[in-house]
Amino acid sequence: MARDLAPDWILQGALAEQDKSAQWFKQKLANMTTENSADRAKGLALTVIGCGTLGTAILGGIFEFLDAGKTVDKTDDDTPARLPTIFNACVRSDSSAARIRKELGNYKTPINVRQNDNVAATKEADVIILGCKPYATASILGNDDMRNALQGKLLISILAGVPETQISLILYPSGIPKEGACTIIRAMPNTAASIRESMTVLSTPTPAPPADQLTLTTWIFSRIGRVSTLAPNLMDAATALCGSGPAFTAVFIESLALGAIAMGIPKESAYEMAAQTVRGMSGLVLGGEHPALARDRVSSPGGCTVGGLVVLEEGGLRGTVSRAVREATVVASQLGEGGKNVNGTRR
Repeated sequence: MARDLAPDWILQGALAEQDKSAQWFKQKLANMTTENSADRAKGLALTVIGCGTLGTAILGGIFEFLDAGKTVDKTDDDTPARLPTIFNACVRSDSSAARIRKELGNYKTPINVRQNDNVAATKEADVIILGCKPYATASILGNDDMRNALQGKLLISILAGVPETQISLILYPSGIPKEGACTIIRAMPNTAASIRESMTVLSTPTPAPPADQLTLTTWIFSRIGRVSTLAPNLMDAATALCGSGPAFTAVFIESLALGAIAMGIPKESAYEMAAQTVRGMSGLVLGGEHPALARDRVSSPGGCTVGGLVVLEEGGLRGTVSRAVREATVVASQLGEGGKNVNGTRR
């Protein structure tokens, strides 16, 4: 028996209810998006004290993210619930202020450049990045005004050779208070931050900082490259490897190019070829290939590569480079202690 069709008025009613449900869902989704945007719009205030080359690079990396509109359009588990949206860059000289305005002025995100105004800029901030010269740490942090301004906030230090314990002693010479102390996280980025290829190492205090603060710190430095975490006692070695390592690598690139130039390759071509060769091998290693296996794959018996490797071994390249990292580690530890002419102590 053929089924009777439903009357038109029933179909129209059903369609109307479906339309109401669809409209409700769209409005709910729009409200959720608006609420998320409003939460992010509140944002955090970030102040960089001693905003030099690294500080400017860090701000530039954040600005690129914000200018792309990703705070609303795309979020993931690694994106903090609240992001920095207000920025202060603290410097002393007119030339430094002009440099920051020039380098960061092309971004849509505004930057407030403050001269000799560290305490007020810290009071206004939720997060502070300390990027001054290591010897200036005590003069900047060692007063009641700064101590009060930092109360309950996140202080991220990018100072070479200055451990969290030393900063804590400057801030709290009588001991860390039970309430109101700032959280100190040490970070060691490197010069490649300017092209968003930094290797930043984080050292977190004990006890561990709140999860949201560690997530925010990781996010900040992920804007300028890769981030890894090490124990505090390994930070001087990380400073030598990641902070001084770019200079050591530059010497190796220069040496590769010099040999090619001696054999007739034009200078510009030689430097480009040497740099790309190092970059390519870096990509293989970062992709999971062990350096020794990568080396072995291109070392045919009796070939030119083996001949060159023998020369490097005769010159003690690996031992010399390793010793450079060890020496830089020792110097980094002494810099944090306020030592002078520390490189003159090497025998």
